[in-house]
Amino acid sequence: MSTVVIQKPRPDAPAQRPPAEDEPIVKNSFFWPDVNPLDVRDVMRIEGTITAPRLRRAIKSAIAEVNAELFIFRRDQMADGYHRLADVPAELLDGESVRVSEYQNAVSAMTTALLSEQYRSLDTTATGSRKAEVIESSIDELWRTARNAISNVAERSHCIIGLL
Repeated sequence: MSTVVIQKPRPDAPAQRPPAEDEPIVKNSFFWPDVNPLDVRDVMRIEGTITAPRLRRAIKSAIAEVNAELFIFRRDQMADGYHRLADVPAELLDGESVRVSEYQNAVSAMTTALLSEQYRSLDTTATGSRKAEVIESSIDELWRTARNAISNVAERSHCIIGLL
């Protein structure tokens, strides 16, 4: 006699990630490094419930915002003869320019913040609502991380204080 055990799917288990071939590298403009969606998924622990096209769109939005905020920095570096961010003098950590690493951090954090802000409107179940409450508390931290990383790329202060 054979016994077949059929396990119930766990509703709290993370969804399967899309296949790697469904998430090609997002090509950036000439100065800035390309962004690998697989790296963003790994670093930011983005679950498979976020589809490949949705993640790609959020990454593009984040890239556009980060690039816009660093436009003057890029212009100044190009005027100094640097044609890529990796060419701009910076410390190397683990063989990578700190500026490139911070750029990737900015894009990853901003991507996750954008996705997290949209999360509440996607799942209105009780489980989804509880998860959205947890995510909401980290959205501000993600935006702060993105802003700090952008400041680190340009070697600007993290605080902007004005007198009233």
